[in-house]
Amino acid sequence: MKVLGIETSCDETGVAVYDTEAGLRAHALYSQVALHAEYGGVVPELASRDHVRKLLPLIRQTLAESGMAVDELDGVAYTAGPGLVGALLVGAGVARALAWALDVPAVAVHHMEGHLLAPLMEGDPQDRPAPPFVALLVSGGHTQLVAVDAIGRYRLLGETLDDAAGEAFDKTAKLMGLPYPGGPQLAALAVEGRAGAFRFPRPMTNRPGLDFSFSGLKTQVLLAWRDSDRSDATRADIARAFEDAVVDTLAIKCERALDEAGCDTLVVAGGVGANARLREKLHTMAAARGGRVCFPRPAFCTDNGAMIAFAGALRLQAGQHEDASVKVTPRWDMETLPAVGG
Repeated sequence: MKVLGIETSCDETGVAVYDTEAGLRAHALYSQVALHAEYGGVVPELASRDHVRKLLPLIRQTLAESGMAVDELDGVAYTAGPGLVGALLVGAGVARALAWALDVPAVAVHHMEGHLLAPLMEGDPQDRPAPPFVALLVSGGHTQLVAVDAIGRYRLLGETLDDAAGEAFDKTAKLMGLPYPGGPQLAALAVEGRAGAFRFPRPMTNRPGLDFSFSGLKTQVLLAWRDSDRSDATRADIARAFEDAVVDTLAIKCERALDEAGCDTLVVAGGVGANARLREKLHTMAAARGGRVCFPRPAFCTDNGAMIAFAGALRLQAGQHEDASVKVTPRWDMETLPAVGG
């Protein structure tokens, strides 16, 4: 089955073609970072309009790179939520129209399920993680620990009570004067920082449970920055201490989640999953307990069409698809999804 995937949940336009026999055929991504940098964050109306401009050219480009004609598609998958309602409607409208014109099924994909399944998309099939496992979904909008009993059967173990980890990265970078998008800038700066020069608390690790909170940590950074000499070296040291605190917190909670779920396989997805220090920490933690941790390649940690095409192909193969109406779900609980094949 050859499936076109469309991702337009926020500020990146992603398109891909996934073949269930040959794997990923082609993918393309357009980022709106330059568009929103002037405003210091995503402007929803501008995001929606830019998806309108970029989506059809990206579909043509991706099909050409895949060596396929549009009438060779067997299905279309699109992100239906969570996300910005206007941006989601652009992708959903194009996907439904294309599916109707080709007389093929279309399926709505949960954005976070796409992230969760991304590590299963590539590599030797024998080496890909298989349920049951624990997933850490960590991005600018989400920080969740999920028990994956089967594809489509998810149990929320813990989540952030305030800022997501990626959001905390972005806000912390902004308060220290780093340019937008701040998260990657802060992570790059942390490489230059000295370990131990500052130390911040590991939020909510001194109590039981699997929930997260990063707003207090952000406040601690603000106080340290205000009281510092604000030199470049100090900025790097504070960035390193902040990153260490977030990474340690995520690792501690992941280990607890593995214990609670009774398994030793951890899957990590979402934009913060590309963080090098987090990858190193989680690999060390998993190895110490005789388990494994699986990441998608960094290009597929952030939003992309490939993960949507792959997740959609699994559901289309199971006979799941949508009716002809164009509808999206900006707020969507992943636990309400039907099991694949069930």
